[in-house]
Amino acid sequence: MTIQVSTVPEVGNSGVQGTIDRAAYLTALLNLRPALTENLAWLQLIRDQATSRVQELAIPSTREEEWRFTDLSALLQVNFAIANRSPAVRLADIQPFLLPEAANSRLVFVNGNYAPELSAIAHLPSDLVVTNLETVSQDSALRDRLTNYLATQPGFEEVFTALNTASFTDAAVILVPRNQAIATPLHLLFVSTAEDAAQLSQPRCLVIAESNSTLTFIEDYVSLGQGVYFTNPVTEIWLEGNAQINHTRIQRDHTAAFHIGKTAVSQTRDSRYTCTAISLGAVLSRHNLEIYQMGEQTETTLSGLTMIAGEQVADTHSAIAYTKPHGTSQQIHKCIVDHRAHAIFNGKVFVPKSAQLTDARQLSKNLLLSAKARVDTKPQLEITADNVKCTHGATVSQLDTDEVFYLQSRGIDEYSARKLLVYAFAYEVISQIPIPSLQNQLTAIVRTQKARQDN
Repeated sequence: MTIQVSTVPEVGNSGVQGTIDRAAYLTALLNLRPALTENLAWLQLIRDQATSRVQELAIPSTREEEWRFTDLSALLQVNFAIANRSPAVRLADIQPFLLPEAANSRLVFVNGNYAPELSAIAHLPSDLVVTNLETVSQDSALRDRLTNYLATQPGFEEVFTALNTASFTDAAVILVPRNQAIATPLHLLFVSTAEDAAQLSQPRCLVIAESNSTLTFIEDYVSLGQGVYFTNPVTEIWLEGNAQINHTRIQRDHTAAFHIGKTAVSQTRDSRYTCTAISLGAVLSRHNLEIYQMGEQTETTLSGLTMIAGEQVADTHSAIAYTKPHGTSQQIHKCIVDHRAHAIFNGKVFVPKSAQLTDARQLSKNLLLSAKARVDTKPQLEITADNVKCTHGATVSQLDTDEVFYLQSRGIDEYSARKLLVYAFAYEVISQIPIPSLQNQLTAIVRTQKARQDN
């Protein structure tokens, strides 16, 4: 399904182009990158290397296997400008998105730029690093430590990842010292404010959990404006020996927005990574989630929920790459698709000969609420090891009429019965989020789902 920009009334004065060369369009996006300040000059080499990579690439088309279900033509129709670096955003404006559990552990970025007046980090432990790159630049020892991690994850050559690396001027930075268990969840809130002109922002996150440390954090993308914008975020996560991270990623951009995000995770021996990813917003979105198990006895747990309607397109591409024995992973991804929306899921698991005794389980479950809703799902295992336990599966269904009838027989009207079944379908994923207030926010969104069934 091709999304026509003309169906998005918020485009306004952003401009519509005809057929455009995909390499030229990517170059135009690259040319929007802002200059570095003097304090951040140490990033120049990283950005230059990524720039060279971008100059060899083009915006992907549906002729490429990894993008064959996701047409980026609508993105190519919009002329973007660099996002406003200093919009007038007050604490009251973001109040609906704040989490009581993270009232004193919050980093806020507006259009990709750090907003210290909206953040709250003063009462965090002194040895816990929760800051932005500009502040890191003032500490040469810390800067040198971070250089070993920043922009070094596998997969850095992917086109949108490289574009972000070539362009970013700031980042959220979290470094948990060894042997530290951080009980308070950290909230990384990324706010977009586009109104009239279409805007481009490219947020960045760097999260490092040193050995024997524990961290829970929320990565949250929201909008205050009603205009068209393109968010191209990259998050790099590193888990050292026996570290544990619980990561919740929420994408609830405005429905006129474009969102293409990357999460790259490297795990060493005995580490445990849990990710719950929720995709609700944007007219076109994609999340590339890549896990690299670099040590023995690593554990990965992934839960995903996509809930879309109207003309939305939402794509999730995940990959779990084993390299050592005794690794485990469990993944479930659910899609709820209504109206003419289109969901895509592609989940890969790579098990080479060096990864004997692997236990990998993957399941894709999809619920279509309309006769015109569409889902393309492809669980995929690539195994060359001969002593493993690996399973995968996929289901696509509509609401069960027998289940609806059963609830009606208990005095529940048909509309409420459908809503209840949709909620039950989504709750398996939402319940994995360890933040009660965020669970409640998302539950309220799910309960507003129309839950109808076209014939």
